[in-house]
Amino acid sequence: MSFASAMQVSLRVPTHEVFSGRVVKLFAVAENGAFGMLPNHIDYVTSLVPSVLILSLDDGRELFFGIDEGVLVKKGHEVDIAVRRGVQGDDLDSLNDTVQVSFVEVDEEERVARSALSRLEAGIVRRFGELRKPRL
Repeated sequence: MSFASAMQVSLRVPTHEVFSGRVVKLFAVAENGAFGMLPNHIDYVTSLVPSVLILSLDDGRELFFGIDEGVLVKKGHEVDIAVRRGVQGDDLDSLNDTVQVSFVEVDEEERVARSALSRLEAGIVRRFGELRKPRL
C-alpha cells in the first residue's frame, strides 16, 4: 500500500451525493465509540450512529455534517459513507438548527406516509374479509 497525504471521501444519502472530495482527516462515531481516521489507516468497515461527522480538508477547512445511521467503508485511499439522512452545517452551532429542521421535516413526511400506508393496509384486510363472507 502506498502512503498518501489525503483520502477521497464520498458521503451519500439515498437520493444524492452530499459531499465528495479530498480529506486529510475524518472524525465519526460508530456503534462502539468515536474514532478518527487518517489517509493511511488500515481498510475498515463500521456502522455509524446518528452523530456529527467532521471532515478536515487538505486546505485546512473543516466541514461538519449531521448524519443519521449508516455505514462507512474504507478501502485503500477511498472512503465511502452511506447514511439514511445527512446535512451539512456551516459550523457546529448552526448544524444543530439545520439538523432539527431537515430531520424533523423528513420525520413528518414519513409519519404521513406511514399513516396512509396503514389506512391502505386496513382497507385491503377489510376487503379480504368481505370476500370470505358467503353470498346469499
